[in-house]
Amino acid sequence: MSAKPKKKHTAALGFIFVTLFIDVLGLGIIIPVMPSLLEKLGNMDVSTAAQYNGYLTFTYASMQFLFSSLLGNLSDRYGRRPVLLGSLIGFGIDYIFMAFAPTVAWLFIGRAIAGFAGASNTTATAYIADISTGKNRAANFGLVGAASGLGFIIGIGTGSFLGALNVRFPFMLAAALALINATYGYFVLPESLNIKNRRRFEWKKANPVSSLRNLSRYKSLTGLIGAFSLVYIAQKAVEYVLSFYVTEKFDWQLKSIGFLGFFIGIVLVAIQGGLIRFTIPKFGQEKNIVAGLLFYTIGLTLIAFANQGWMMYVFMVPYCLGGISGPSLQGMITSTVSPKEQGELQGSLTSISSLAVIIGPLLMSSVFHLFTHRNTSTYFPGAPYILGAVLMLIAVFLAIRSIKKNRVADSKPVEAEL
Repeated sequence: MSAKPKKKHTAALGFIFVTLFIDVLGLGIIIPVMPSLLEKLGNMDVSTAAQYNGYLTFTYASMQFLFSSLLGNLSDRYGRRPVLLGSLIGFGIDYIFMAFAPTVAWLFIGRAIAGFAGASNTTATAYIADISTGKNRAANFGLVGAASGLGFIIGIGTGSFLGALNVRFPFMLAAALALINATYGYFVLPESLNIKNRRRFEWKKANPVSSLRNLSRYKSLTGLIGAFSLVYIAQKAVEYVLSFYVTEKFDWQLKSIGFLGFFIGIVLVAIQGGLIRFTIPKFGQEKNIVAGLLFYTIGLTLIAFANQGWMMYVFMVPYCLGGISGPSLQGMITSTVSPKEQGELQGSLTSISSLAVIIGPLLMSSVFHLFTHRNTSTYFPGAPYILGAVLMLIAVFLAIRSIKKNRVADSKPVEAEL
């Protein structure tokens, strides 16, 4: 490959990283500041604000679930570039809605727009699949994990610090980043999908039900996709319950949550942006998947039993090490599908992750409430993390079973069963 294509791919990967980062940043920003914003706009108490926050999360995730397959299939037909740029503009509009919303109803409109634009994750991952080879595919997907994890955690940190000044400031910053990145991408982002690899758009493949049903065509992926689903649900114990957990157990204030968020972000960047580029070539995808899922299990268990605030920093390290499993898991899954179907596959995977955002926060928040409410017979704030650890163990079993059965690592793409 000549130096010029390599430079283009490097610039494109940087753009995709920033795009995914901004996508997830919006979710992270909402977690610390949304209670205050809802209280202010709706003149409601904290309990009611928490309930409305759940509805807003449901709105976002539902829209992403409904439209991820549509955008994935549109990108298979018309290319990745226009879909990505359009989604970034959509995010910018959402954040403007959130920043200047005069009522709670406007927040729902903004979250609906963000859910639609957030389905760009489908196209972004398909773009990476387009420009990746067998050797660097999993490592490049490590950038996806790093961008997503970093965006979420930095979002929490940024929301905590800027929100302390003004609850609307974080949304203004996110809007500016999204629109600036869209402008930058217009000038630097090349199209990754070769015209010969494009396929006709079909509505029957562009709905979430068909998208999920489509996964049944790949019999060899069943175990890996099952593990992928459980990991996404289990992660919600950290992503959506953490601020409530440390507030309940250690009486942390907004700034303390922000410091922890920044710490997790630094660790995630070091692991998923750096360490994983060593562990994948050294140990292979299969070992990275199993080791990462076990790290997740250990980290979640330790967090559940933390009895001092400083322990959260220590116990987050093994949890973050679990991130080495995601890129290898996704790399294995995508390696079995032809270039013409990458957008469709990524749409299906994004539908799964969207379902996890619908199910996970509701499940983990309910478990947290069950074991922390005033009249509970068993007080245990760490219950969601134990549940997450159990789900991770099940994912280990599914992944090992699938790996032993199929040995799909580094194999050539095979045609899907009809």
